[in-house]
Amino acid sequence: MESVLTRLFFPAPLLIKAMSLVCVVSLGNVGLSEIRGKHMQYSKFLNIGEKKSNKKQNQFSSRTGMLIAYTPSFLAGAISFGLFPNEDLRFLFVKSTLTFHFFKRILEVLFIHRYSGGVDVESLISITLSYFTSSVFVIYAQHLAEGLPEPAVDLKYPGIVLFMIGIIGNFYHHCLLSKLRSKNDKEYKVPKGGLFDLVICPHYLFEILGLLGISLTAQTFYAFSFFIGSTLYLMGRSYATRRWYLSQFKDFPQDVKALIPYVF
Repeated sequence: MESVLTRLFFPAPLLIKAMSLVCVVSLGNVGLSEIRGKHMQYSKFLNIGEKKSNKKQNQFSSRTGMLIAYTPSFLAGAISFGLFPNEDLRFLFVKSTLTFHFFKRILEVLFIHRYSGGVDVESLISITLSYFTSSVFVIYAQHLAEGLPEPAVDLKYPGIVLFMIGIIGNFYHHCLLSKLRSKNDKEYKVPKGGLFDLVICPHYLFEILGLLGISLTAQTFYAFSFFIGSTLYLMGRSYATRRWYLSQFKDFPQDVKALIPYVF
């Protein structure tokens, strides 16, 4: 096992190994909580499983909340170009993909997504800190890998290709979601088109592919742990989302899975 890891990843100092474990465990636990019915309080799950006394004074609008969640991570990526201006091609790819990932999210918040709810402040703080710390450690782990022997198997170019597939697929399905409602329509509908005919959260599936692309481009333990942890969370969130649609729409197709066509 160790020989396989050394062929695929840069050696990691103890700090990076410890933070990688924290990343997987914490995000995995949040995903498990979603399955158990304890949801991150945003979107359709706002106030589900929570006391109704948490009124609007403890919430942001979804648009404002998501901008707050994504902007620090985008800035961390953008600032890294100034902090580490002379790194190698792999580091340039990692900085670029990570920064573009959150820049795209900000653009979608401003121009694509249509929102109907809010974001609980406590959940917003958790989401923002998770994205920001993960972004910082992806970049820092890559900086620490500078000058070390390259992994025997170079995955940065397949990683870039996979990242682009993830970005395009995620954007396409977000556009489909936005077309479900008119400007002032707040009602949820069963999405159609694209992979929505097979899974209820194809945008999550392509987000996972994009994060896998970043981790393959980086080939550090932390980037891969961020991918694994995010996958565990999105699996839990998509499972809860499918369960919600089943409870809200009597005609919801039973053969539509949560995340992976025909499987899960």
